[in-house]
Amino acid sequence: MKVAELMHKDVRTLDLDSTVNDAVVALADGHFSGVPVVDAHHRVVGVVSTTDILNALAEAGGADEREQVFETAARDIMTPHPVMLSPDADVLEAAREMLYLEVHRVFVERDGRLVGVISQTDIVGAVATTKI
Repeated sequence: MKVAELMHKDVRTLDLDSTVNDAVVALADGHFSGVPVVDAHHRVVGVVSTTDILNALAEAGGADEREQVFETAARDIMTPHPVMLSPDADVLEAAREMLYLEVHRVFVERDGRLVGVISQTDIVGAVATTKI
């Protein structure tokens, strides 16, 4: 089975100047744990995850600094260079990447442009419903 068969094509993104607050809203609205950060050409340059946000909050000194975290630009807390796969990649390759790199999702690109995302949940759902 190919990644294209399981990936979600409608991917919410942040731009480099989006704030951590924008990321929190996107994550909460979408019920997911990571959102890609794209440049002006819609190329994925990073990902902001719940872990990135929690780490930024934990590193903040006091209440005032924690409040300021929410106004920080996504580029300042994102994890750069997320895992990217082709839509033609095998789902098993996506599963291996997630397992070995300890990530919950991989983004899917074609010709350097974001076209989808596939998560551990998508793969588990396919296995549970015997699609794989």
